[in-house]
Amino acid sequence: MIRLGVNIDHVATLRQARRTVYPRLTDAAALCEQAGAHGITVHLREDRRHIQDADVYALRKTIATRMNLELANTPEIIAVALEVKPDEVCMVPERREELTTEGGLDVAAQRDALAPVVAQMRDAGISVSMFINPDLRQVEACAAIGAPYIELHTGTYADTADAEQARELERLIAAARRARELGLRVNAGHGLNLDNVKAVLAIPGLDTLNIGHSIICHAVFAGLGQAVRDMLDALQLKTENGKR
Repeated sequence: MIRLGVNIDHVATLRQARRTVYPRLTDAAALCEQAGAHGITVHLREDRRHIQDADVYALRKTIATRMNLELANTPEIIAVALEVKPDEVCMVPERREELTTEGGLDVAAQRDALAPVVAQMRDAGISVSMFINPDLRQVEACAAIGAPYIELHTGTYADTADAEQARELERLIAAARRARELGLRVNAGHGLNLDNVKAVLAIPGLDTLNIGHSIICHAVFAGLGQAVRDMLDALQLKTENGKR
């Protein structure tokens, strides 16, 4: 069964809009887990636009499933990860001016900088995922630096339609197949919602889908627990039909 990791960054976005102490991230994580989420994802950005350092430390004490910490290759953030020791880190590109993560990490061009971080995390008992575009060269670079996971960037797939979307899905499938040949485990995420997630289940060997924004948006109307359950139902459909 494909696992669902829920990104709760935008619960923090709501809190930071007023600089209040609520809604509490630990409460949001607990509700997601009670609804059946298999893990919780947060992104500690350099500019601290939503998740704060205190959130990361508090969540590490309360998350009962798996904690996935997204981060850029920044010494300050790497140091936090090594101290907190989440179950997994996902390394992503980061630009201050972007609204959200735009595209995948260029692992092929940054092997020398990324390989030591992968080794540090491994030595600390932390699994590492690389957030990459569905490009075979990037997949092979991830294997070369010893990263056990990739997370395929599904944003381009999510932002297109019809024939272009079908082509992007084929790229995702090809990248996942190559990753499996190289012994890598495959996660995916970005831009996925109840409408477009079903076709993504055709990607072979998916371990975890990390989904955040659409779940939090749906939660405005349905409640957080129901929003998580609705996404789990969408993921379960293909599994029950033997199409995974």
